[in-house]
Amino acid sequence: MSDDFMLDTDDLERRMDGAMANLKTEFASLRTGRASASMLEPVMVDAYGSMTPINQVGTVNVPEPRMVTVNVWDKGLVGKVEKAIRESGLGINPQLNGTIIMLPIPELNEERRRELGKVAGSYAENARVSIRNVRRDGMDQIKKAKADGMSEDDEKLWQDEVQEMTDKYIKSVDSALETKQTEIMQV
Repeated sequence: MSDDFMLDTDDLERRMDGAMANLKTEFASLRTGRASASMLEPVMVDAYGSMTPINQVGTVNVPEPRMVTVNVWDKGLVGKVEKAIRESGLGINPQLNGTIIMLPIPELNEERRRELGKVAGSYAENARVSIRNVRRDGMDQIKKAKADGMSEDDEKLWQDEVQEMTDKYIKSVDSALETKQTEIMQV
């Protein structure tokens, strides 16, 4: 019975990859000094009676390092897109030019950079917690198998494998956080 225990490490790795992907998405939405089309991803527009992502009502471009433009396809939605951007909490003041909405990205002051650094840190901590939860699930499966008669050597082998995977992903989160904080603090 115990000899055929196989921990689904692929599932654990897939779940840890999911935590990393979520972290990268959250980091992309953090506004640094540079313009990025991904900073508009969380913005939803009330279009045709439903909430729609901004990239489905217009083309999002970055023509300059400090400018994002949204070329709205339907003239009737320009006002709603502008309103959605104003209310998104990004701190950007949209400027209209026909169906094109220009979003100049202002310089970040030192205080705002520190705040963004703290937000990035909390995103990273959430990712670490998610990874540790996956680790705990794996360890619980190993404990259950041990109760069903798995040898202590096998238990130690599986625990080491899960811990090694966890350490690798935690190190990856720390590295991503360090990169993002450096990017945020760049003037």
